[in-house]
Amino acid sequence: MTVEEFRKTMAETEYIPAGSALHQAFHAFSQEALKITAELNGAYHTPEEVRALMSQLTASEIDESFGLFPPFHTDCGKNTKIGKRVFINADCQFQDQGGITIGDDVLVGPQTIIATLNHDPNPEKRGGMIPKPVKIGNKVWLGARVTICPGVTIGEGAIVGAGAVVTKNVAPRTVVAGVPASIIKEL
Repeated sequence: MTVEEFRKTMAETEYIPAGSALHQAFHAFSQEALKITAELNGAYHTPEEVRALMSQLTASEIDESFGLFPPFHTDCGKNTKIGKRVFINADCQFQDQGGITIGDDVLVGPQTIIATLNHDPNPEKRGGMIPKPVKIGNKVWLGARVTICPGVTIGEGAIVGAGAVVTKNVAPRTVVAGVPASIIKEL
């Protein structure tokens, strides 16, 4: 399966049975992601080298304005889209099979987790997965140790406070914090 076929299929898929061809494609992309992130995280790289590795990981051109402090972890990489002037701080984990879109001018705090898959709640089908994309609007600031759950959209200009667990959409230009995240104020 090509990267484009994978992205298209994931955008159209509501359920992935365990062991299916699509599930197996995950594993192939995961092996490639492990190889690339081992290179990324295993030694010092210049900003240009980091961008080249992230371009390889995401199978897309990463803008020269992008910044990343490794280590960085992902179990796929091929379904992440990163805008311009994005900074990702150290030790973030992106589970992107369901799709992650990051807008322009976004700051991602250290140890942020973005998840796009849930497992089937039925114990007999627990290996099955339910993909739901995460969308992060332009000019969003994610604090340290934020967790974003599958299917969440964070609106333009929003701030997510450190340690928040975001389970629902965040309106543009609002500040949310807590577990689960709730509105603190509007900007």
